[in-house]
Amino acid sequence: MSPKQQRGEATVDQLLTTALRVFAESGQQGFTVNAVVSASGVSLGSLYHHFGNFDGLAAALYIRCMDQLCDDMVAALTRCRTARTGVRSWVASYLRFTQEHRDVALFLHASAYSGYLAAHAQEIGAAKAEKFAAIMQWLKVRMERGEIAPLPAPVIEVMVMGPLTEAARRWLSSTYEIDLAEAGRHLPELIWRSMRPDPEH
Repeated sequence: MSPKQQRGEATVDQLLTTALRVFAESGQQGFTVNAVVSASGVSLGSLYHHFGNFDGLAAALYIRCMDQLCDDMVAALTRCRTARTGVRSWVASYLRFTQEHRDVALFLHASAYSGYLAAHAQEIGAAKAEKFAAIMQWLKVRMERGEIAPLPAPVIEVMVMGPLTEAARRWLSSTYEIDLAEAGRHLPELIWRSMRPDPEH
């Protein structure tokens, strides 16, 4: 890698790291291009050069945050051999990641209905599909063995991620009261039970 490329990567990293910090400190209202430029010390022209516009920066930050979460879940799942331990570990890793990386989790949840997700839907969808492919491949092997119910990938994603994202959303919000540690004592087994094969079929 040339020195110019190294400088470019360092600038991208600086902008993304600063953008997450700005969001964590100032919320959605304070998450602006001027705030990120000011906090990072990187010029507006450089930001546009690397990301096209502020939506591009936000989408890149979303992908980075999603990658961190997914990498953690994939690692937790794929190091397990049995279906039960794997699913339980997958669930536990999401809850643990949310607690340990609150800023990342908060940005992911706050981005759910943002314009930059819609504007970069194809890019984000491809990045997510790549990560979930590893999860589905692990699950497919266990389905073929009869250890997990043979369900379509979107259904499994809803069954697992639905309760987890709702628990995290409530924990991140000031409106609800939920103990993620308590959720972590119940959800791994409950979600696993929902994925077990029906003994009658």
